[in-house]
Amino acid sequence: MSTPRDSVRPLTLAFVMDPVEAEPMKGSTTIVLMREAQARGHRVLYVDPADLVVDRGRVRAQAVPIELDLGSDQPVRRGEARVWDFDEEIDVCFQRKDPPVDRDFIVATQILDVCRRTIVLNRPTSVIAFNEKLLAVQFADLMPATLVTRRIADLRAFMVEQGGQMIVKPLDGKGGEGIFHVVEHDRNLSSILEQSTAFGRRAVMAQQYLPAVRQGDKRILLLEGEPIGAVLRVPADAESRANLHVGGVAARAPLDEADRRIVARVGPFLKEHGLFFVGIDVIGGFLTEVNVTSPTGVQEINALEGAKLEALVIDRVEALVARR
Repeated sequence: MSTPRDSVRPLTLAFVMDPVEAEPMKGSTTIVLMREAQARGHRVLYVDPADLVVDRGRVRAQAVPIELDLGSDQPVRRGEARVWDFDEEIDVCFQRKDPPVDRDFIVATQILDVCRRTIVLNRPTSVIAFNEKLLAVQFADLMPATLVTRRIADLRAFMVEQGGQMIVKPLDGKGGEGIFHVVEHDRNLSSILEQSTAFGRRAVMAQQYLPAVRQGDKRILLLEGEPIGAVLRVPADAESRANLHVGGVAARAPLDEADRRIVARVGPFLKEHGLFFVGIDVIGGFLTEVNVTSPTGVQEINALEGAKLEALVIDRVEALVARR
């Protein structure tokens, strides 16, 4: 194991996340962040969000030291679990729990906001305040035509305005779950809209269908508002969604003029609000989503570009601690 650079003391980094053994070792951004921190001699802890507590004003959790050996039959090795006091013992906490952003997710994030010394990434108040789909609407002029509503009649009218087709998304999902490309004369249209809106009780996002999605959905990773890499996710022939885990294929994605214009607008906003590591999605030059909970794409970009983006992230983490 290598050691931190001479100017950097060994840190303790906690990762609040889904079960670590369930992470895809050859696709998880969280895993490579943990591995990079470990390679530098930093201590890495796994925390189940259900184990977060506030005890007399202090955040504590049952946490497990983790060692990663991705070349072995047992890639994740757990140490001895004990209760850790965050502000006393943990330098940085990555909140990497996947959506849905439900009650349990919100409570865990609110607990992390109680931390005073520990640096929590991304900033908990911003993660709670900015829904991943709705945050993009702050930049509506950069987006395709978009409607957020629970009213089925409004969704139907919007689809007519868009030429008889649209994309419908849940506001709290992840990884393409619950996303539909609907068309006007589909016999399942009423059922899809009823299920998506829970019969008019739950708001959804409807967006103009962008044919450019067939060429790919570009994920751009931003670190403190600055772009560090991008990957184009090209949908399979039989799929509307471009997400890699549903059959999308990763391709190189250099930033173009439209991408840079979007980053120039969105990046400063993200940095101002403590959204340290973010993935924005761009289709055909239009911003479609801003992913602030647990953005992915590092391993795919690394493979395509011969990069090591996790090193940039941990560099910046070490700098944050040094400035604290």
